[in-house]
Amino acid sequence: MGRSLKRFLAGIMALTLGAGLTGCGNSKSAAGAEKVRLMVWSPSEDQSKESGEWLQTMCKKFASEHPEWDITFVYGVADEATATDQVSQDPDASADVFMYANDHLTNLIDAKAIVKFGGKYKEEIESTNSKELLNSLTVNNEIYGVPFTTNTWYMFYDKSVFSDDDVKNLDTMLKKGTVSFPLVNSWYLPAFYLGNGCTLFGNENDESKGVDFGGDKAVDVTNYIIDLASNPNFKIDADGSALAGLRDGSVSAMFTGSWDANAIKEALGDKMGVTSLPTFNINGGQKQMLAYAGSKAIGVNAHSEHMEQAVALAVYLGSEEAQKSHYELRNVIPCNTELLKEPEVAADALVEAQNDTFNNTSVLQPFVAAMSNCWTPVENMGKGIRNKSVTHDNAKEQTEAMNAAMNSNGLN
Repeated sequence: MGRSLKRFLAGIMALTLGAGLTGCGNSKSAAGAEKVRLMVWSPSEDQSKESGEWLQTMCKKFASEHPEWDITFVYGVADEATATDQVSQDPDASADVFMYANDHLTNLIDAKAIVKFGGKYKEEIESTNSKELLNSLTVNNEIYGVPFTTNTWYMFYDKSVFSDDDVKNLDTMLKKGTVSFPLVNSWYLPAFYLGNGCTLFGNENDESKGVDFGGDKAVDVTNYIIDLASNPNFKIDADGSALAGLRDGSVSAMFTGSWDANAIKEALGDKMGVTSLPTFNINGGQKQMLAYAGSKAIGVNAHSEHMEQAVALAVYLGSEEAQKSHYELRNVIPCNTELLKEPEVAADALVEAQNDTFNNTSVLQPFVAAMSNCWTPVENMGKGIRNKSVTHDNAKEQTEAMNAAMNSNGLN
């Protein structure tokens, strides 16, 4: 199938999913502006009337700032994961500009489907984002996207139960109130192992270094979590139980991200507190819980027929102005360092907690292919502790088995 036909069919698909502005034909409009057609994909929420049609509004503003281009936009609905899969599999039939989660970046690079940003655009991206955030989108010193939010989890709590000092340490909290944690969720459980010195691919996306979730440092964590699970003030969060507990008062703290913030605010009102991750105590020492962290970014299809305009649009959609609108319309937590300085944004505890977690109490979630081997073994460890099949007596054996499975592709 030829590229032009693929793009045509993709346009038809996009129009059935989103909303499009139609245009046609010549390379120059009557006014002499260059005619450009850009296909843009985003999650449905960014295009809905209920959320202020953020994407359409930003694209129209971009077009108004570039009268030298007569731009026709075609909007398609695709969340960050769906867009990545589609662009990687068939870039010729995909959007010019799309949103993606950084843990899919290597797939896009391997498919030669995403452009790297250079020149003035790279300088702008580097000057308005933290080093930690830039690292999440950098491979071999090249930046492959314009970040628009961080992606991680942290702690929400009831301020009538815990003080500002209490929430600095998990074990202190467990003496005063009930804490819920997603023990069987392998996106959360590694926080304790990482906090006690375990590593994934050298914590630098180097597959050759493998996973180090073994040895005494890991066994000590397994034993800690076994005790944690048996603490009457600790509850395992599953299927929304933590949020329900906040509502009825049976839970006073939970771990999640911005996606649950509105529901938690409804449950706790002015009592809602939010902060980066606490420390925990192992063998008499305090260790820092470390969440997985990533980012979401605007990417440009390497097969775009209008590269100059696509790159400029991507940078604009991740700009301070666009992030501010995203935050106001959809509560998407901004990451632009200039925007974070604005008083209204800086005063938002949720913004502070998310960015503080990203920058200080997290590790970058590896985006190497071997990471796919790590999810199930950790989940099984959490289930084993919950079900009491993992005990102090077999903690060493079970921990080493988890480590071995994380370093295996299931074939050897």
